[in-house]
Amino acid sequence: MRVGFGVLGPVVAWDADERAIALKGPRHRAVLARLIVARRRVIPVSRLVDDLWTEPPPGAVGAVRTFVAALRRALEPQRPPRTPARLLVTEGPGYALRADADAVDAWRFEQDVSAAATLPPDGALPRLEEALSRWRGPAYAEFADEDWARGERSRLAELRLHAVERQAEARLALGRAAEAVPDLEAHLAEHPWREGAWRALALALYRTGRQGDALAVLRRARALLVEQLGVDPGPELRRLETDILDQAPHLDPATARGGAAAQVWAEAAAAYDRTVASGARARLESTVGLLRDLSMAGGDGLRTARQQRVAAVAAAEELGDPELTARVIGAYDVPAIWTRLDDPEQAASIVAAAEHTLAALAAGPGVPDEGDPGVEPPGHGAPGRGAPGHEGPGHGGPGREAPDHGGPGHGGPGHGGPGHGAIGPGAPGPKATGQESSDHEAPAHGAPGHGAPRHETTVHGTPDHEATGPGAPDHEAPGRAVTGHEGRGHEAPGNELPSHGATDHKGPAHEAPSHGATGRDTLGHGVPERAATGYELPSHGTTDHEGPAHEAPTHEATGRDTLGHGVPKRAATGHELPSHGTTDHEGPAHEAPTHEATGRDTLGHGAPKRAATGHELPSRWAFGHETVGPGSTAPGGILGAPGHSTLGHGATGDAVPRHEAVRARLLATIAVESRGGRSQRGRQAARQAEEIARRLDDPALLAFALNGVFMQTFDHAGLAPRRDATGAELIALSARHGLVTFEVLGHLIRLQARSALADFASADRHAAAADRLGERHERPLVSVFTEWYRALRLAATGQAAEAEAAYRDAATRLDGAGMPGLEHGLLPLALLCLRVEQGRPAPTDADLDWGPYAPWARPLVLLARDRRAEAAAALRAVPEPPRDLLLEALWCLTGRAAIAVGDRETMARARTALAPAAAELAGAGSGLLTLGPVSRHLADLAHALR
Repeated sequence: MRVGFGVLGPVVAWDADERAIALKGPRHRAVLARLIVARRRVIPVSRLVDDLWTEPPPGAVGAVRTFVAALRRALEPQRPPRTPARLLVTEGPGYALRADADAVDAWRFEQDVSAAATLPPDGALPRLEEALSRWRGPAYAEFADEDWARGERSRLAELRLHAVERQAEARLALGRAAEAVPDLEAHLAEHPWREGAWRALALALYRTGRQGDALAVLRRARALLVEQLGVDPGPELRRLETDILDQAPHLDPATARGGAAAQVWAEAAAAYDRTVASGARARLESTVGLLRDLSMAGGDGLRTARQQRVAAVAAAEELGDPELTARVIGAYDVPAIWTRLDDPEQAASIVAAAEHTLAALAAGPGVPDEGDPGVEPPGHGAPGRGAPGHEGPGHGGPGREAPDHGGPGHGGPGHGGPGHGAIGPGAPGPKATGQESSDHEAPAHGAPGHGAPRHETTVHGTPDHEATGPGAPDHEAPGRAVTGHEGRGHEAPGNELPSHGATDHKGPAHEAPSHGATGRDTLGHGVPERAATGYELPSHGTTDHEGPAHEAPTHEATGRDTLGHGVPKRAATGHELPSHGTTDHEGPAHEAPTHEATGRDTLGHGAPKRAATGHELPSRWAFGHETVGPGSTAPGGILGAPGHSTLGHGATGDAVPRHEAVRARLLATIAVESRGGRSQRGRQAARQAEEIARRLDDPALLAFALNGVFMQTFDHAGLAPRRDATGAELIALSARHGLVTFEVLGHLIRLQARSALADFASADRHAAAADRLGERHERPLVSVFTEWYRALRLAATGQAAEAEAAYRDAATRLDGAGMPGLEHGLLPLALLCLRVEQGRPAPTDADLDWGPYAPWARPLVLLARDRRAEAAAALRAVPEPPRDLLLEALWCLTGRAAIAVGDRETMARARTALAPAAAELAGAGSGLLTLGPVSRHLADLAHALR
């Protein structure tokens, strides 16, 4: 039995259940206390006799032995007779108490105080509070007059006074001055000669805004010391009085801890408070900037930042200034990597405020806002939002996608071919399943072109499938590549060809034409142009493939000349290459044009062009259409009302709509805060924000917009290559422009995407890069994600026991991280995936909190409990998984349960949903967990459906 002893008050002993042990009379307690004072050393019997009695009676030695025997029976009641004692032992001429180092409250108190001295204030304070809580009264209370106890009592009392003052200092350092005042006043009432306590009390009063009281305390201390002791206060008290009178900035707790940097902060903050009126609108904008940084500081910062952000937006709305509200909403461009919202209600309120502010900006004076219904966009006077002279069908209001049909495209002169491309020469392509709107097809209208013919597949809305690498079904392989055949073709709504270069392919080289790559020429009216090969390939050079690389032009780009309206340039290869060294492809080169890229020439009106290789920049291909003639529009566009675009004359120059940058930030906010949902509005907002950012050539705005693009790239399974391309562009963009937080985001996105594609060598590099940036720039939340990734890494390589331990360790990092959307239910889900991957039944512990993943876990848990009928019923109630990073994993769990209960309809649905991800690892795109290759789950589903 473990026994504890208390001497910080009356001497007591407790059993393992903290129940008091009867110690009989005062002499028994005196023997015990004397042995505790000796701290495990042997006390001779003769010394015990002298300490217990002033004049020892006859038989005192026998009495001491009797006391010891009684104590042994009380302290070790289960010790067999005639066996040696293990706690109160006999050694040589006396006795010793062999208590554990943490068995005596006084010893533990000393340990806590010593440990607190080595800790920062936030670690020291709880340790000191625990240490002081052990005191129940004066130490060795009933032996205050005993000589043997006097020295120990004095030592412990002094240590307690020291701990009280250190506790006050820790509270002051943590900005909790008000809490320190009562304890210090009580402390000084009993011990008025302690100058350190007077100093701490005065400082605590000053920091709570009681400057007069602080000076009064210092005067009282001076009077006591002078009148009763005849000494002046020490230099620290005198200096504190002067500093309080001067309101010295270093009295601020942050300044005291942080040295020169904190001093600058304190002085600047003080100047801001003095200069900027308390009700000034500038304070709201400054506050949002602080909240942005707070959200990435770890601890409780993220949760607090979210709450105060909502309050800041509400305060801005109350002022009735939509421009201010737009800036307050848009300034909070905190990178987001996880697709499940931490607080859906807060996010919904932010989205509602952003939408309302967009409408208010559009309704204001000035140039009409082409992003809102009923407002004519700038262009050639085209009515409505359609092509010149007519409005295309299905042009909806905000929050709605245009129907998925191929209305007539309009190829402007000098654009090299039809505006809407063809899957093959003159033949319609196969339709993808799961389209959310109509699938009308119409021939494209061609116009005479300059240079090689150009065709492209432009997808209305968002494609339902994408080719994900070898093994993906051909009929479910959207991309935005085209064959490059010349002539009139037919659009294949919702379908795309496989994304050449987005996965690990080894294909033949495409030779680019040797003409016309002059920076970012536009041959028509500011409309983005695809190049002569006809391919719009996602992210060659930005993902980790081993296909043909692209050879750079033989001459450097020599500047940023603009002949039009100054839109950013892509290089002559057609790529905005994401910082040499960040890509991982190898292979023979595509020959690039030999003409010099002369800068940022624009021959039209400044809209970006695709270069001569025909490969489009990462993430530009992910959404929608672009206009193909002066003033004309194509459904699903970027800048117009939801689902439409106008990029003809008037897209730049004097006709640029007002507030474009703040509107783009509002749209990016909507895209980020709408993640995980099924509404088309989030995708619309993402592509609108991206297009505006590219047109404005604003790197920080583009990085924020790409975060929105990433969050909206979950329309269906198998989109890891697209997200990989977005991550690659983010890394390149951020590294060039010093956008550290978005550079971290890019690495984490690529970590996820490369994990999905089973390229763990690349994922490891991105994890290491993210960790380096997080450590260097004090971003503690980064390591939360990389630690979970390393647990996934163990799971993916078959190290189940190590993976389970790593998952449990990683889960502790989420506690207090302020990310409930990530934390809730994640550990049970990861362990379930680990078991399913090993062919083991689901865990059935009743106390497991599955959180939002309960519907997908429940059928498997019921099967593990041998409740098949209930499992089948639960499976029928399972909803479709959210469109987020766990989409494939939850479909695989659904498919496993369907196979087990023989639910053919659900099996078929799971197989259809998972087919585009055939080349990926299920769930690994989250960077957190995995269920192994999707292809294996597809094979099992196919076998069960025979």
